[in-house]
Amino acid sequence: MTTYAVTGATGGLGGSAVRSLLERGVAPGDVVAIVRSPEKADALRDAGVTVRVADYGDVDALTAALAGVDRLFFVSGSEVGQRIAQHTNVVAAARTAGVGLVAYSSILDADTNPLTLAAEHVETEKLIADSGLRYSFLRNNWYWDNYVAGAGAAIESGTLYGAAGVGKVAGAARDDYAAAAAAVLLRDDPRPIYELAGSERLDYTEIAATIAEISGTPVRYENLPEQAYAAALEGNGIPAPFAGILADSDAGIAVGALDSDSTDLADLLARPLVSLADVLKAGLAGHV
Repeated sequence: MTTYAVTGATGGLGGSAVRSLLERGVAPGDVVAIVRSPEKADALRDAGVTVRVADYGDVDALTAALAGVDRLFFVSGSEVGQRIAQHTNVVAAARTAGVGLVAYSSILDADTNPLTLAAEHVETEKLIADSGLRYSFLRNNWYWDNYVAGAGAAIESGTLYGAAGVGKVAGAARDDYAAAAAAVLLRDDPRPIYELAGSERLDYTEIAATIAEISGTPVRYENLPEQAYAAALEGNGIPAPFAGILADSDAGIAVGALDSDSTDLADLLARPLVSLADVLKAGLAGHV
Protein backbone atom coordinates (compact mmCIF):
# COMPACT_ATOMS: atom_id res chain seq x y z
CA MET A 1 0.00 0.00 0.00
CA THR A 2 1.27 3.46 -0.93
CA THR A 3 0.31 6.49 1.13
CA TYR A 4 0.03 9.85 -0.64
CA ALA A 5 0.05 13.24 1.07
CA VAL A 6 -0.84 16.70 -0.19
CA THR A 7 0.04 19.92 1.59
CA GLY A 8 -2.26 22.92 1.37
CA ALA A 9 -5.09 20.45 0.84
CA THR A 10 -7.89 22.95 1.51
CA GLY A 11 -6.45 25.36 -1.07
CA GLY A 12 -7.19 25.50 -4.77
CA LEU A 13 -4.25 23.50 -6.10
CA GLY A 14 -3.90 21.10 -3.18
CA GLY A 15 -7.62 20.43 -2.92
CA SER A 16 -7.83 19.74 -6.63
CA ALA A 17 -4.84 17.37 -6.39
CA VAL A 18 -6.59 15.37 -3.66
CA ARG A 19 -9.68 15.08 -5.84
CA SER A 20 -7.53 13.98 -8.78
CA LEU A 21 -5.89 11.23 -6.72
CA LEU A 22 -9.32 9.92 -5.71
CA GLU A 23 -10.61 10.14 -9.29
CA ARG A 24 -7.60 8.10 -10.42
CA GLY A 25 -8.55 5.28 -8.08
CA VAL A 26 -6.51 5.95 -4.95
CA ALA A 27 -8.45 4.78 -1.88
CA PRO A 28 -9.43 7.70 0.38
CA GLY A 29 -7.74 5.99 3.31
CA ASP A 30 -4.44 6.11 1.43
CA VAL A 31 -4.56 9.90 1.08
CA VAL A 32 -3.34 12.29 3.78
CA ALA A 33 -4.53 15.88 3.52
CA ILE A 34 -2.20 18.23 5.38
CA VAL A 35 -4.05 21.41 6.31
CA ARG A 36 -3.46 24.54 8.33
CA SER A 37 -7.13 25.19 9.16
CA PRO A 38 -8.90 21.97 10.19
CA GLU A 39 -12.28 23.69 10.23
CA LYS A 40 -12.04 23.97 6.44
CA ALA A 41 -11.43 20.24 5.96
CA ASP A 42 -14.91 18.80 6.59
CA ALA A 43 -15.40 17.81 2.93
CA LEU A 44 -12.09 15.93 2.98
CA ARG A 45 -13.04 14.04 6.12
CA ASP A 46 -16.47 13.26 4.66
CA ALA A 47 -14.71 11.77 1.61
CA GLY A 48 -12.75 9.43 3.89
CA VAL A 49 -9.43 11.24 3.52
CA THR A 50 -7.12 11.38 6.54
CA VAL A 51 -6.73 14.98 7.71
CA ARG A 52 -3.62 16.06 9.61
CA VAL A 53 -2.95 19.57 10.84
CA ALA A 54 0.40 21.27 10.31
CA ASP A 55 1.61 24.77 9.50
CA TYR A 56 4.69 25.35 7.35
CA GLY A 57 6.18 27.22 10.30
CA ASP A 58 6.07 24.18 12.61
CA VAL A 59 8.63 21.54 11.65
CA ASP A 60 7.58 19.17 14.44
CA ALA A 61 3.92 19.24 13.36
CA LEU A 62 4.99 18.72 9.75
CA THR A 63 7.13 15.73 10.71
CA ALA A 64 4.21 14.16 12.57
CA ALA A 65 1.87 14.88 9.66
CA LEU A 66 4.23 13.16 7.22
CA ALA A 67 4.66 10.01 9.30
CA GLY A 68 4.08 6.95 7.11
CA VAL A 69 3.83 9.00 3.90
CA ASP A 70 5.44 7.48 0.81
CA ARG A 71 4.80 10.21 -1.77
CA LEU A 72 4.20 13.89 -1.13
CA PHE A 73 2.78 16.66 -3.29
CA PHE A 74 4.43 19.70 -1.74
CA VAL A 75 2.43 22.77 -2.72
CA SER A 76 4.59 25.87 -2.44
CA GLY A 77 3.66 28.34 0.29
CA SER A 78 1.64 31.42 -0.58
CA GLU A 79 3.54 33.93 1.59
CA VAL A 80 6.07 35.44 -0.80
CA GLY A 81 9.20 36.44 1.10
CA GLN A 82 8.69 33.80 3.79
CA ARG A 83 8.76 30.73 1.60
CA ILE A 84 12.39 29.72 2.13
CA ALA A 85 12.11 29.40 5.91
CA GLN A 86 8.78 27.60 5.53
CA HIS A 87 9.96 25.32 2.75
CA THR A 88 13.09 24.45 4.70
CA ASN A 89 10.80 23.09 7.40
CA VAL A 90 8.86 20.97 4.92
CA VAL A 91 12.04 19.50 3.44
CA ALA A 92 13.48 18.76 6.88
CA ALA A 93 10.23 17.10 7.96
CA ALA A 94 10.09 15.00 4.79
CA ARG A 95 13.64 13.78 5.40
CA THR A 96 12.95 12.91 9.04
CA ALA A 97 9.70 11.15 8.14
CA GLY A 98 11.39 9.15 5.36
CA VAL A 99 9.14 10.33 2.53
CA GLY A 100 10.02 8.40 -0.63
CA LEU A 101 9.17 11.04 -3.24
CA VAL A 102 8.60 14.79 -3.04
CA ALA A 103 6.81 16.42 -5.98
CA TYR A 104 7.17 20.18 -5.59
CA SER A 105 5.05 22.84 -7.34
CA SER A 106 7.67 25.16 -8.84
CA ILE A 107 7.59 27.67 -11.71
CA LEU A 108 8.19 27.28 -15.44
CA ASP A 109 11.87 27.19 -16.45
CA ALA A 110 12.77 28.02 -12.85
CA ASP A 111 16.52 28.18 -13.36
CA THR A 112 16.29 30.76 -16.16
CA ASN A 113 12.99 32.49 -15.38
CA PRO A 114 13.50 36.25 -14.78
CA LEU A 115 10.33 36.78 -12.70
CA THR A 116 10.82 37.89 -9.10
CA LEU A 117 8.56 34.99 -8.14
CA ALA A 118 11.09 32.51 -9.48
CA ALA A 119 13.82 33.22 -6.92
CA GLU A 120 12.21 31.36 -4.00
CA HIS A 121 11.34 28.44 -6.26
CA VAL A 122 14.94 28.15 -7.42
CA GLU A 123 16.16 28.13 -3.83
CA THR A 124 13.54 25.58 -2.83
CA GLU A 125 14.50 23.29 -5.70
CA LYS A 126 18.09 23.47 -4.46
CA LEU A 127 17.01 22.67 -0.90
CA ILE A 128 15.17 19.59 -2.11
CA ALA A 129 17.92 18.44 -4.48
CA ASP A 130 20.58 18.85 -1.76
CA SER A 131 18.47 17.00 0.82
CA GLY A 132 18.97 13.59 -0.74
CA LEU A 133 15.22 13.14 -1.13
CA ARG A 134 13.92 11.65 -4.36
CA TYR A 135 12.12 14.47 -6.12
CA SER A 136 10.13 15.64 -9.09
CA PHE A 137 9.90 19.36 -9.79
CA LEU A 138 6.55 20.28 -11.30
CA ARG A 139 7.37 23.58 -12.95
CA ASN A 140 3.92 25.07 -13.40
CA ASN A 141 3.31 27.91 -15.81
CA TRP A 142 0.65 30.61 -15.24
CA TYR A 143 -2.85 29.59 -14.23
CA TRP A 144 -5.61 30.71 -16.59
CA ASP A 145 -7.57 31.11 -13.34
CA ASN A 146 -5.35 34.12 -12.54
CA TYR A 147 -7.27 36.11 -15.15
CA VAL A 148 -10.77 35.57 -13.75
CA ALA A 149 -10.78 38.57 -11.40
CA GLY A 150 -9.23 40.83 -14.03
CA ALA A 151 -11.75 39.62 -16.58
CA GLY A 152 -14.63 40.77 -14.40
CA ALA A 153 -13.12 44.24 -14.14
CA ALA A 154 -12.36 44.27 -17.88
CA ILE A 155 -15.96 43.45 -18.73
CA GLU A 156 -17.15 46.35 -16.58
CA SER A 157 -14.66 48.87 -17.96
CA GLY A 158 -14.26 47.52 -21.49
CA THR A 159 -10.48 47.41 -21.03
CA LEU A 160 -8.02 44.77 -19.88
CA TYR A 161 -4.95 46.50 -18.48
CA GLY A 162 -1.48 45.00 -18.24
CA ALA A 163 2.18 45.44 -18.97
CA ALA A 164 2.81 42.30 -21.01
CA GLY A 165 3.28 43.89 -24.43
CA VAL A 166 2.85 41.28 -27.13
CA GLY A 167 4.34 38.48 -25.05
CA LYS A 168 2.48 35.19 -25.01
CA VAL A 169 1.35 33.09 -22.05
CA ALA A 170 1.21 29.30 -22.42
CA GLY A 171 -1.22 29.04 -19.53
CA ALA A 172 -3.39 26.20 -18.28
CA ALA A 173 -6.17 25.61 -15.80
CA ARG A 174 -5.22 25.12 -12.15
CA ASP A 175 -7.13 21.85 -12.15
CA ASP A 176 -4.97 20.57 -15.01
CA TYR A 177 -1.79 21.30 -13.05
CA ALA A 178 -3.30 19.49 -10.08
CA ALA A 179 -4.21 16.50 -12.23
CA ALA A 180 -0.64 16.43 -13.51
CA ALA A 181 0.66 16.36 -9.93
CA ALA A 182 -1.55 13.36 -9.20
CA ALA A 183 -0.33 11.64 -12.36
CA VAL A 184 3.31 12.16 -11.34
CA LEU A 185 2.71 10.82 -7.82
CA LEU A 186 1.21 7.68 -9.32
CA ARG A 187 4.12 7.02 -11.69
CA ASP A 188 6.64 4.35 -10.76
CA ASP A 189 9.55 6.33 -12.15
CA PRO A 190 8.67 10.02 -12.56
CA ARG A 191 11.16 12.39 -14.14
CA PRO A 192 13.09 14.84 -11.96
CA ILE A 193 11.70 17.84 -13.87
CA TYR A 194 8.48 18.51 -15.78
CA GLU A 195 8.00 21.83 -17.57
CA LEU A 196 4.22 22.18 -17.36
CA ALA A 197 2.61 24.60 -19.79
CA GLY A 198 -0.63 24.78 -21.70
CA SER A 199 -1.28 24.17 -25.37
CA GLU A 200 -2.81 27.64 -25.88
CA ARG A 201 -0.21 30.41 -26.28
CA LEU A 202 -2.04 33.72 -26.02
CA ASP A 203 -1.00 37.35 -25.78
CA TYR A 204 -3.07 39.86 -23.83
CA THR A 205 -4.86 41.10 -26.92
CA GLU A 206 -6.03 37.53 -27.50
CA ILE A 207 -6.95 37.14 -23.84
CA ALA A 208 -9.02 40.34 -24.07
CA ALA A 209 -10.71 38.97 -27.19
CA THR A 210 -11.57 35.75 -25.31
CA ILE A 211 -13.11 37.77 -22.47
CA ALA A 212 -15.12 39.74 -25.02
CA GLU A 213 -16.30 36.56 -26.73
CA ILE A 214 -17.61 34.87 -23.60
CA SER A 215 -19.14 38.05 -22.16
CA GLY A 216 -20.63 39.47 -25.33
CA THR A 217 -19.09 42.79 -24.30
CA PRO A 218 -16.33 44.62 -26.22
CA VAL A 219 -13.02 44.36 -24.36
CA ARG A 220 -9.72 45.72 -25.61
CA TYR A 221 -6.20 45.40 -24.21
CA GLU A 222 -4.31 48.50 -23.08
CA ASN A 223 -0.60 48.06 -22.48
CA LEU A 224 1.01 50.18 -19.77
CA PRO A 225 4.63 50.64 -18.68
CA GLU A 226 5.49 48.33 -15.78
CA GLN A 227 5.61 51.06 -13.14
CA ALA A 228 2.40 52.68 -14.37
CA TYR A 229 0.66 49.33 -14.21
CA ALA A 230 1.90 48.74 -10.66
CA ALA A 231 0.63 52.19 -9.67
CA ALA A 232 -2.75 51.47 -11.27
CA LEU A 233 -3.03 48.22 -9.33
CA GLU A 234 -2.21 50.05 -6.10
CA GLY A 235 -4.85 52.61 -6.96
CA ASN A 236 -7.36 49.80 -7.16
CA GLY A 237 -6.57 48.62 -3.65
CA ILE A 238 -3.87 46.01 -4.26
CA PRO A 239 -1.08 46.25 -1.66
CA ALA A 240 2.11 47.75 -3.07
CA PRO A 241 4.33 44.65 -2.70
CA PHE A 242 1.84 42.41 -4.48
CA ALA A 243 1.14 45.05 -7.13
CA GLY A 244 4.87 45.12 -7.82
CA ILE A 245 5.00 41.35 -8.19
CA LEU A 246 2.06 41.37 -10.63
CA ALA A 247 3.63 44.13 -12.71
CA ASP A 248 6.99 42.33 -12.66
CA SER A 249 5.26 39.17 -13.86
CA ASP A 250 3.69 41.03 -16.77
CA ALA A 251 7.10 42.47 -17.64
CA GLY A 252 8.41 38.92 -17.68
CA ILE A 253 5.61 37.86 -19.99
CA ALA A 254 6.63 40.69 -22.33
CA VAL A 255 10.07 39.08 -22.77
CA GLY A 256 8.74 35.53 -23.18
CA ALA A 257 9.21 34.20 -19.64
CA LEU A 258 5.83 32.45 -19.58
CA ASP A 259 5.74 31.21 -23.16
CA SER A 260 6.60 27.58 -23.81
CA ASP A 261 6.17 24.84 -26.36
CA SER A 262 6.60 22.06 -23.79
CA THR A 263 4.07 19.24 -24.12
CA ASP A 264 4.79 17.74 -20.69
CA LEU A 265 1.40 18.74 -19.27
CA ALA A 266 -0.63 17.36 -22.17
CA ASP A 267 1.52 14.21 -22.23
CA LEU A 268 0.91 13.54 -18.53
CA LEU A 269 -2.83 14.03 -18.83
CA ALA A 270 -3.27 12.33 -22.22
CA ARG A 271 -6.36 14.42 -22.95
CA PRO A 272 -7.18 17.90 -24.23
CA LEU A 273 -6.38 20.65 -21.74
CA VAL A 274 -9.02 22.98 -20.32
CA SER A 275 -9.11 26.21 -22.35
CA LEU A 276 -8.91 29.78 -21.14
CA ALA A 277 -12.46 30.30 -22.39
CA ASP A 278 -13.77 27.41 -20.27
CA VAL A 279 -11.92 28.65 -17.18
CA LEU A 280 -13.37 32.13 -17.66
CA LYS A 281 -16.88 30.78 -18.26
CA ALA A 282 -16.76 28.84 -14.99
CA GLY A 283 -15.13 31.65 -13.02
CA LEU A 284 -17.48 34.34 -14.33
CA ALA A 285 -20.64 32.25 -14.23
CA GLY A 286 -22.51 34.85 -12.17
CA HIS A 287 -20.96 37.79 -13.96
CA VAL A 288 -21.89 37.23 -17.61
